Amino acid sequence: MDALTAEDVSSGYGRSPIVRNVSVTAESGLITAIVGPNGAGKSTFAKTLAGILRPTTGTITVNGTEVTRMPGHLLPRHGLAYVPQNDNVFRTLTVRENLEVGGYASHKDPKARMQEIYGVFPDLAKAQEKKAGNLSGGQQNLLAMARALMVEPSVIILDEPTAGLSPAYTDVVWKQIELIAASGTAVLVIEQNVERALSHAQFVHVLVAGTNHVHGPVAEIAKLDLAGIFLGHDQAAPHNSAGA
Repeated sequence: MDALTAEDVSSGYGRSPIVRNVSVTAESGLITAIVGPNGAGKSTFAKTLAGILRPTTGTITVNGTEVTRMPGHLLPRHGLAYVPQNDNVFRTLTVRENLEVGGYASHKDPKARMQEIYGVFPDLAKAQEKKAGNLSGGQQNLLAMARALMVEPSVIILDEPTAGLSPAYTDVVWKQIELIAASGTAVLVIEQNVERALSHAQFVHVLVAGTNHVHGPVAEIAKLDLAGIFLGHDQAAPHNSAGA
């Protein structure tokens, strides 16, 4: 089941479009990755899905409900959570307080949900009274994901969740992402590291110059010359599935 569908979405800043007619789906229980070179529009697209930027064209639906121009702060009530790459925790608040803030739109008792979260993120349970600003970068990223999960989203969008992390902590974060997907949540990951994306995702979209250049199951995308596509040397037709 497609928990998230974006069709022909264009957006940007001012009058300059950064992404143009991009279509993406994220299926429940699977990891979908968006990869591409720097400046391809990956984070701009994520911000558009999250209601931070308004699309100029296209439609976005979450669980069958159109949310195209819905303000970002309302999207968690409709099942969509977003974790930005930077400034993704409240540094002066404790781990517990960050989770309490994340539970504002939860349909269940926040304290009960917090205990469920601690069960999934045991390292956070041990540090629940620690200020978020005193956590390592990897721990902060885990806290940001945990806070987003407080509302029990059907879709979670993660913008480069392992950027700047050590290889060891990158493994930890990806293991957590796989657990999130295994719980039935649709996971959409913006990822700069193509090798990681191909290792963990089930479906991949390749953005080049603001367009969905090629997409398909990871086994098919792995066969392509992605370096050539990133550099514009490969002329694969935009929007075509590699498996089509």
